Amino acid sequence: MAHLFISAAHKSSGKTTVSIGLCAALAARGLAVQPFKKGPDYIDPLWLGRAAGRACYNLDFYTMARDEIDATFAQQMAGADIGVIEGNKGLYDGLDLDGSNSNAALAAQLAAPVVLVLDTRGMTRGIAPLILGYQAFDPTIRIAGVILNQVGGSRHEGKLRQVIEHYTDVKVLGAVGKSPEMVIVERHLGLMPSNEDDSSAQRIAAMGQRITEQVDLDRVVALAGTAPEAPEVPRVAPAAPPDVRIGYARDEAFGFYYPCDLAAFREAGAELVPFDATRDPGLPAVDGLFIGGGFPETRMAELEANTTMRRAVLDFI
Repeated sequence: MAHLFISAAHKSSGKTTVSIGLCAALAARGLAVQPFKKGPDYIDPLWLGRAAGRACYNLDFYTMARDEIDATFAQQMAGADIGVIEGNKGLYDGLDLDGSNSNAALAAQLAAPVVLVLDTRGMTRGIAPLILGYQAFDPTIRIAGVILNQVGGSRHEGKLRQVIEHYTDVKVLGAVGKSPEMVIVERHLGLMPSNEDDSSAQRIAAMGQRITEQVDLDRVVALAGTAPEAPEVPRVAPAAPPDVRIGYARDEAFGFYYPCDLAAFREAGAELVPFDATRDPGLPAVDGLFIGGGFPETRMAELEANTTMRRAVLDFI
């Protein structure tokens, strides 16, 4: 089961945009790409899911037992050609002193080869001890490749490659240059959610093109293929015929839903009916409402102006 873990040395290294670009580039090749995100995160999975064309599932030590992580991973990888797991923060970062909830711990649990996205601004020879230190810190973690990010040009890239090839045994899978196309606007909780960004499709396509041009995708696919097969998990029994309809707001104002939660509703026999709280004149015929998170304050004018929807929600409650 081909899969790999995208991590970094520290936060804001560009691993999310590289991961988005990888998902888009691999999907453009005709591969069925299944994205995953470590941690309780809504925003990055929206981008990753759009890039891959498949819902991005969270794998989180705080809200899931370890066997549930294994089961979710195996179930969602069924039918996929390659899995891309994006970490959060740095490879060894985590709250527990022993690293039991770190990215490295998740990579180890899934037996995933690790690709480090390294922000190379201001670095040349110093990149070698950084890589060697990350390898030595936990020899059981297989750091199989690096993608150089924020590279300052061909001369900078050449120096970095020479240093890495001379001092380490890690493969350079690509070098991504500084580019406005590889930047997504950040706000107080991270990236701007893709459901708020009207240009998200174009941004994702541009990131995919950049990655296609600057990363050796054949080597990425080959590296992912070195991961062992995931264990078989029992198949979920087909859901009973729907006996309840649940409406859920899915638009620019409300977009934070965990795919596992939506799947649990369906497995319990519910029919999920999306609606747009900013544009639809009223609610669909439903038995319950599920209004997820998001940044509704950014669409306050539209929500306030849609008086018929506000009245419909009030009347329903």
